[in-house]
Amino acid sequence: MYKRQKASFSRSTNQSYSHSSRRTMIFQTFVIVALLAVANARPNRRAASCTFPTPPSTSSLSSPKTIEAGESFDGGNVRFDRGDGACEGQTESGEDAAVFLLEEGASLSNVVIGADQSEGIHCLGSCTLTNVWFEDVCEDAITIKQESGTSTIKGGGAKGADDKVIQHNGGGTVAIDSFCVEDFGKLYRSCGNCDDMYERHSTFSNIIASDGSSLAGINSNYGDTAIFDMDTIETDNVDSICDTYTGNDDGDEPTKLTSNTSNDYCQF
Repeated sequence: MYKRQKASFSRSTNQSYSHSSRRTMIFQTFVIVALLAVANARPNRRAASCTFPTPPSTSSLSSPKTIEAGESFDGGNVRFDRGDGACEGQTESGEDAAVFLLEEGASLSNVVIGADQSEGIHCLGSCTLTNVWFEDVCEDAITIKQESGTSTIKGGGAKGADDKVIQHNGGGTVAIDSFCVEDFGKLYRSCGNCDDMYERHSTFSNIIASDGSSLAGINSNYGDTAIFDMDTIETDNVDSICDTYTGNDDGDEPTKLTSNTSNDYCQF
Protein backbone atom coordinates (compact mmCIF):
# COMPACT_ATOMS: atom_id res chain seq x y z
CA MET A 1 0.00 0.00 0.00
CA TYR A 2 2.79 2.35 0.98
CA LYS A 3 4.71 1.72 -2.23
CA ARG A 4 1.65 2.27 -4.41
CA GLN A 5 0.92 5.55 -2.63
CA LYS A 6 4.54 6.62 -3.02
CA ALA A 7 4.46 5.84 -6.71
CA SER A 8 1.20 7.70 -7.08
CA PHE A 9 2.65 10.69 -5.22
CA SER A 10 5.71 10.66 -7.48
CA ARG A 11 3.60 10.67 -10.63
CA SER A 12 1.51 13.54 -9.29
CA THR A 13 4.60 15.49 -8.36
CA ASN A 14 6.16 14.97 -11.80
CA GLN A 15 2.95 16.12 -13.48
CA SER A 16 2.92 19.19 -11.26
CA TYR A 17 6.54 19.97 -12.14
CA SER A 18 5.79 19.42 -15.83
CA HIS A 19 2.84 21.80 -15.75
CA SER A 20 4.89 24.36 -13.84
CA SER A 21 7.74 24.04 -16.32
CA ARG A 22 5.41 24.59 -19.25
CA ARG A 23 3.91 27.65 -17.56
CA THR A 24 7.41 29.01 -16.93
CA MET A 25 8.41 28.48 -20.56
CA ILE A 26 5.23 30.16 -21.79
CA PHE A 27 5.82 33.11 -19.47
CA GLN A 28 9.46 33.41 -20.57
CA THR A 29 8.43 33.32 -24.22
CA PHE A 30 5.85 36.03 -23.57
CA VAL A 31 8.45 38.22 -21.85
CA ILE A 32 10.93 37.79 -24.72
CA VAL A 33 8.28 38.68 -27.32
CA ALA A 34 7.23 41.71 -25.28
CA LEU A 35 10.82 42.92 -24.93
CA LEU A 36 11.43 42.53 -28.65
CA ALA A 37 8.28 44.51 -29.39
CA VAL A 38 9.43 47.32 -27.11
CA ALA A 39 12.90 47.32 -28.67
CA ASN A 40 11.46 47.49 -32.16
CA ALA A 41 9.17 50.31 -31.12
CA ARG A 42 12.02 52.46 -29.83
CA PRO A 43 13.21 55.24 -32.15
CA ASN A 44 16.31 54.51 -34.16
CA ARG A 45 18.78 57.03 -32.73
CA ARG A 46 21.45 55.92 -35.19
CA ALA A 47 19.43 56.68 -38.30
CA ALA A 48 21.14 60.05 -38.81
CA SER A 49 24.84 60.16 -39.60
CA CYS A 50 27.27 63.08 -39.55
CA THR A 51 29.88 61.18 -41.56
CA PHE A 52 29.99 62.97 -44.89
CA PRO A 53 30.88 60.79 -47.89
CA THR A 54 34.13 61.23 -49.80
CA PRO A 55 33.18 62.04 -53.40
CA PRO A 56 34.95 59.98 -56.07
CA SER A 57 34.97 62.99 -58.41
CA THR A 58 33.64 66.52 -58.92
CA SER A 59 31.29 67.73 -61.65
CA SER A 60 31.15 71.52 -62.14
CA LEU A 61 27.98 72.45 -64.00
CA SER A 62 27.63 75.46 -66.29
CA SER A 63 23.88 75.58 -65.64
CA PRO A 64 21.42 73.89 -63.26
CA LYS A 65 20.74 70.21 -63.87
CA THR A 66 16.98 69.63 -64.13
CA ILE A 67 15.37 66.42 -62.88
CA GLU A 68 12.11 66.21 -64.77
CA ALA A 69 8.72 65.52 -63.23
CA GLY A 70 8.48 62.01 -61.79
CA GLU A 71 12.08 61.16 -62.68
CA SER A 72 14.92 60.07 -60.37
CA PHE A 73 18.64 60.78 -60.38
CA ASP A 74 21.24 58.90 -58.32
CA GLY A 75 24.51 60.81 -58.26
CA GLY A 76 26.70 58.04 -56.85
CA ASN A 77 28.06 60.49 -54.23
CA VAL A 78 29.75 62.60 -56.90
CA ARG A 79 30.34 66.22 -55.84
CA PHE A 80 28.36 68.72 -57.91
CA ASP A 81 28.98 72.48 -57.92
CA ARG A 82 28.83 75.51 -60.23
CA GLY A 83 32.56 76.28 -60.47
CA ASP A 84 35.05 78.52 -58.69
CA GLY A 85 33.63 81.70 -57.17
CA ALA A 86 29.99 80.69 -57.56
CA CYS A 87 29.13 81.39 -53.92
CA GLU A 88 28.25 85.05 -53.31
CA GLY A 89 27.37 84.82 -49.63
CA GLN A 90 23.83 85.78 -48.65
CA THR A 91 23.04 87.39 -52.01
CA GLU A 92 19.70 86.10 -53.35
CA SER A 93 20.52 84.56 -56.73
CA GLY A 94 17.42 82.58 -57.75
CA GLU A 95 16.92 79.38 -59.71
CA ASP A 96 19.58 80.15 -62.32
CA ALA A 97 22.26 79.81 -59.63
CA ALA A 98 21.01 76.43 -58.35
CA VAL A 99 22.87 73.18 -58.86
CA PHE A 100 19.74 71.05 -59.26
CA LEU A 101 16.16 71.93 -60.19
CA LEU A 102 13.59 69.27 -59.31
CA GLU A 103 10.20 69.31 -60.97
CA GLU A 104 7.02 67.90 -59.39
CA GLY A 105 7.54 64.38 -58.03
CA ALA A 106 11.25 64.26 -58.90
CA SER A 107 13.77 62.45 -56.68
CA LEU A 108 17.46 63.09 -56.06
CA SER A 109 19.74 60.74 -54.13
CA ASN A 110 23.39 60.17 -53.19
CA VAL A 111 24.70 63.57 -54.17
CA VAL A 112 27.28 65.85 -52.56
CA ILE A 113 26.82 69.58 -53.13
CA GLY A 114 30.18 71.35 -52.96
CA ALA A 115 31.05 74.79 -51.64
CA ASP A 116 31.34 76.41 -55.09
CA GLN A 117 27.66 77.13 -55.63
CA SER A 118 25.05 79.58 -54.40
CA GLU A 119 21.52 78.17 -54.34
CA GLY A 120 21.94 74.41 -53.88
CA ILE A 121 18.71 72.62 -54.76
CA HIS A 122 15.38 74.14 -55.76
CA CYS A 123 12.30 71.91 -55.61
CA LEU A 124 9.77 73.45 -57.99
CA GLY A 125 7.13 70.95 -56.85
CA SER A 126 7.01 68.28 -54.18
CA CYS A 127 10.29 66.36 -54.24
CA THR A 128 12.25 63.63 -52.46
CA LEU A 129 15.87 64.12 -51.41
CA THR A 130 17.71 61.08 -50.07
CA ASN A 131 21.28 61.18 -48.77
CA VAL A 132 22.06 64.60 -50.17
CA TRP A 133 25.02 66.29 -48.49
CA PHE A 134 26.02 69.97 -48.44
CA GLU A 135 29.70 70.46 -47.64
CA ASP A 136 29.45 74.22 -47.15
CA VAL A 137 26.07 75.94 -47.52
CA CYS A 138 26.18 79.26 -49.34
CA GLU A 139 22.88 81.24 -49.46
CA ASP A 140 20.46 78.34 -48.87
CA ALA A 141 20.92 74.60 -49.29
CA ILE A 142 17.36 73.62 -50.24
CA THR A 143 14.50 75.83 -51.41
CA ILE A 144 10.99 74.32 -51.43
CA LYS A 145 8.55 75.95 -53.87
CA GLN A 146 5.70 73.43 -54.07
CA GLU A 147 2.20 74.91 -53.74
CA SER A 148 0.95 71.84 -51.86
CA GLY A 149 1.86 68.23 -51.12
CA THR A 150 4.80 66.88 -49.15
CA SER A 151 8.52 67.09 -49.84
CA THR A 152 10.69 64.56 -48.03
CA ILE A 153 14.30 65.06 -46.97
CA LYS A 154 15.74 61.81 -45.64
CA GLY A 155 19.36 61.20 -44.77
CA GLY A 156 22.20 63.50 -45.65
CA GLY A 157 23.39 66.63 -43.91
CA ALA A 158 24.65 70.19 -44.17
CA LYS A 159 27.49 72.30 -42.76
CA GLY A 160 28.35 75.97 -42.57
CA ALA A 161 25.00 77.68 -43.21
CA ASP A 162 25.33 81.32 -42.16
CA ASP A 163 21.55 81.57 -42.26
CA LYS A 164 19.11 78.89 -43.45
CA VAL A 165 19.58 75.31 -44.60
CA ILE A 166 16.02 74.67 -45.80
CA GLN A 167 13.94 77.60 -47.08
CA HIS A 168 10.22 76.81 -47.46
CA ASN A 169 8.71 79.37 -49.84
CA GLY A 170 5.73 77.40 -51.13
CA GLY A 171 2.95 75.57 -49.29
CA GLY A 172 2.32 72.04 -48.07
CA THR A 173 4.61 70.05 -45.80
CA VAL A 174 8.33 69.38 -45.51
CA ALA A 175 9.25 66.14 -43.70
CA ILE A 176 12.86 66.04 -42.46
CA ASP A 177 14.20 62.72 -41.19
CA SER A 178 17.66 61.31 -40.42
CA PHE A 179 19.46 64.58 -41.11
CA CYS A 180 22.68 66.01 -39.67
CA VAL A 181 23.28 69.76 -39.45
CA GLU A 182 26.42 71.46 -38.12
CA ASP A 183 27.42 75.12 -37.72
CA PHE A 184 24.19 76.70 -38.93
CA GLY A 185 21.69 79.49 -38.47
CA LYS A 186 18.34 77.76 -38.95
CA LEU A 187 17.75 74.22 -40.15
CA TYR A 188 14.30 75.16 -41.48
CA ARG A 189 12.58 78.49 -42.12
CA SER A 190 9.08 79.07 -43.36
CA CYS A 191 9.46 82.19 -45.49
CA GLY A 192 8.61 85.19 -43.36
CA ASN A 193 8.00 87.80 -46.05
CA CYS A 194 7.42 86.19 -49.45
CA ASP A 195 5.05 87.80 -51.96
CA ASP A 196 2.82 84.72 -51.74
CA MET A 197 2.37 83.43 -48.21
CA TYR A 198 1.00 79.98 -47.34
CA GLU A 199 0.14 77.88 -44.34
CA ARG A 200 3.18 75.63 -44.07
CA HIS A 201 3.92 72.52 -42.03
CA SER A 202 7.12 70.69 -41.14
CA THR A 203 8.09 67.55 -39.23
CA PHE A 204 11.44 66.62 -37.70
CA SER A 205 12.72 63.19 -36.62
CA ASN A 206 16.12 61.55 -36.15
CA ILE A 207 17.99 64.86 -36.26
CA ILE A 208 21.56 65.45 -35.08
CA ALA A 209 22.23 69.18 -34.72
CA SER A 210 25.22 71.06 -33.32
CA ASP A 211 26.33 74.68 -33.08
CA GLY A 212 23.25 76.43 -34.40
CA SER A 213 20.68 79.10 -33.70
CA SER A 214 17.40 77.20 -34.13
CA LEU A 215 15.98 74.09 -35.75
CA ALA A 216 12.90 75.86 -37.09
CA GLY A 217 11.37 79.29 -37.59
CA ILE A 218 7.67 79.44 -38.49
CA ASN A 219 4.89 82.01 -38.91
CA SER A 220 2.16 81.43 -36.35
CA ASN A 221 -0.14 84.09 -37.86
CA TYR A 222 -0.39 81.95 -41.02
CA GLY A 223 -1.08 78.75 -39.08
CA ASP A 224 2.33 77.15 -39.63
CA THR A 225 3.29 74.15 -37.52
CA ALA A 226 6.59 72.44 -36.75
CA ILE A 227 6.33 69.05 -35.04
CA PHE A 228 9.38 67.46 -33.41
CA ASP A 229 9.90 63.86 -32.33
CA MET A 230 12.15 64.85 -29.45
CA ASP A 231 12.95 61.25 -28.48
CA THR A 232 14.95 61.02 -31.72
CA ILE A 233 16.54 64.47 -31.80
CA GLU A 234 20.03 65.16 -30.44
CA THR A 235 21.27 68.74 -30.06
CA ASP A 236 24.54 70.23 -28.87
CA ASN A 237 24.96 73.99 -28.47
CA VAL A 238 21.70 74.80 -30.28
CA ASP A 239 19.96 77.90 -28.90
CA SER A 240 16.36 77.06 -29.75
CA ILE A 241 14.27 74.17 -31.01
CA CYS A 242 11.61 76.36 -32.59
CA ASP A 243 10.78 80.06 -32.90
CA THR A 244 7.52 81.69 -33.99
CA TYR A 245 7.22 84.88 -36.02
CA THR A 246 4.59 87.20 -37.40
CA GLY A 247 5.08 86.84 -41.13
CA ASN A 248 3.94 89.24 -43.85
CA ASP A 249 3.63 89.52 -47.62
CA ASP A 250 5.04 93.03 -48.02
CA GLY A 251 8.73 92.26 -47.65
CA ASP A 252 9.18 93.65 -44.14
CA GLU A 253 11.39 91.89 -41.62
CA PRO A 254 9.21 89.42 -39.65
CA THR A 255 8.72 90.01 -35.92
CA LYS A 256 9.82 87.22 -33.59
CA LEU A 257 7.11 86.24 -31.10
CA THR A 258 8.45 83.25 -29.15
CA SER A 259 11.76 81.44 -28.82
CA ASN A 260 12.31 77.84 -27.74
CA THR A 261 8.75 77.60 -26.43
CA SER A 262 6.47 74.63 -27.07
CA ASN A 263 2.98 75.74 -28.10
CA ASP A 264 0.25 75.02 -30.66
CA TYR A 265 2.61 75.94 -33.50
CA CYS A 266 5.98 74.72 -32.24
CA GLN A 267 5.24 71.26 -30.89
CA PHE A 268 8.12 69.65 -29.01
